[in-house]
Amino acid sequence: MDSSKQTQTVMKAINRFWGLALTLVSTLATAQNLHSTSTGETNFFSKTPVENITATNKKVQSILNTATGEVVVRMNMKQFDFPNKLMGEHFNESYMESDKYPTGTFKGKINEKIDFAKDGIYDVTSDGQFTVHGITKDRQLKGKLTVLNNVISLVSEFEVALVDHKIDVPKLVFVKIAQIVSVKNKFVYAPMNK
Repeated sequence: MDSSKQTQTVMKAINRFWGLALTLVSTLATAQNLHSTSTGETNFFSKTPVENITATNKKVQSILNTATGEVVVRMNMKQFDFPNKLMGEHFNESYMESDKYPTGTFKGKINEKIDFAKDGIYDVTSDGQFTVHGITKDRQLKGKLTVLNNVISLVSEFEVALVDHKIDVPKLVFVKIAQIVSVKNKFVYAPMNK
């Protein structure tokens, strides 16, 4: 398949995802219940004896439906910033195959009932589907949701086993890459109707 056809296929898939995500959250609630961000932050860290690897993506998109607890997250893999260019190239070309699998997503629902009209800090869990490198896994993610002065923020930490998502590490660099990667997310939501 030539690159223009691949690009068209990827764009269609991205548009379908967002269409489904928006339909999911919008059919179940009015606009005042929808909160979003396009500046969410995802960091990952891989610790090994040879070299620590860290990267940050500050353009992560998320929608939270406060009426239903549904949450969707989407990130572009090529938007991770690395300490050096070579790490980013290896991440996108050798491991994540970002041209073939350009996004990572999570679609889930917060299990706890939250009073979004009341300030507070809440321990939350969300059951859903996490997709990276084209492989979808059912996951339960834990986090803290904060409501303060009508601002909603959500932070979470979880681990991703490379083998679960068929992310291959060449034998020559196996010791340089941890087989389990720590991931941290931070989202600060704003009402979508403003």
